[in-house]
Amino acid sequence: SHIRHAWDPSKSVAQNLAEMGLSEDPNKALPIPKKLGVEVESNGQQSRKKIVRKPYVVNEMEYEASLPEKKSNTLSRDLIDYVQYMIRNHGENYKEMARDEKNYYQDTPKQIKRKINVYKNFYPEEYKEFIASLKPEKMDVQ
Repeated sequence: SHIRHAWDPSKSVAQNLAEMGLSEDPNKALPIPKKLGVEVESNGQQSRKKIVRKPYVVNEMEYEASLPEKKSNTLSRDLIDYVQYMIRNHGENYKEMARDEKNYYQDTPKQIKRKINVYKNFYPEEYKEFIASLKPEKMDVQ
């Protein structure tokens, strides 16, 4: 979005990128020496300097890149429903869960246990509320 706002449609791609301090060709920005044994010059820069007229674009992009990434890991609604169904009907009996008719993918007891643990780790509060809601039901049945 930063590039889009700083873009000048009357200029070429190369001119726009040069004004922002960006490179159109990564091979020219960081040249690779042709001989592997020869050291690159100590300054490592080209002789001619480019004038950057819009340095704020690079600064804003660097700031965005430095922000910590948000965790966006979620589980599918189907997997959550599957895990809740299994716990509701079988408690912690993983062998019975493996034999259940809703076990469409024929998960083994270990695979089902792993899915339940993933659900516990992703949604600990929701899992606690779900388990708490099951306990009164079982007391009423007995």
